Amino acid sequence: MDKIVMSGMQFYGYHGVFPEENKLGQRYHVDVELHLPLDKPGQSDSIDDTINYAEAYEIIKQIVEGQVFKLIEALAEHIASRLLQTYTSINEITVRVLKPHPPVAMVFNGVTVEIHRKRA
Repeated sequence: MDKIVMSGMQFYGYHGVFPEENKLGQRYHVDVELHLPLDKPGQSDSIDDTINYAEAYEIIKQIVEGQVFKLIEALAEHIASRLLQTYTSINEITVRVLKPHPPVAMVFNGVTVEIHRKRA
């Protein structure tokens, strides 16, 4: 399956279990892989035959920066659901959300949640 990969998107959000996280916020990194046939836009060279990734970016930004979730699992699920609802040409989607500075007493590069969903 062909895919469009949007990687390294960064947003500022207020997600977390602890009240401090909801108050102070932090930067989140999001990657999405949109699995869909790309032969038609490859031949037509028309934006109407593919996913406008500028629009998809705005949808993701609205979710990450405009809503609050306790878990990054829920954040990833909402991103996947909204993109699948908006773009019916997407057959499958993978969403990765990295929380680089979780409030835990460990030294590491953060926590990443990755989900993969298929159109029913």
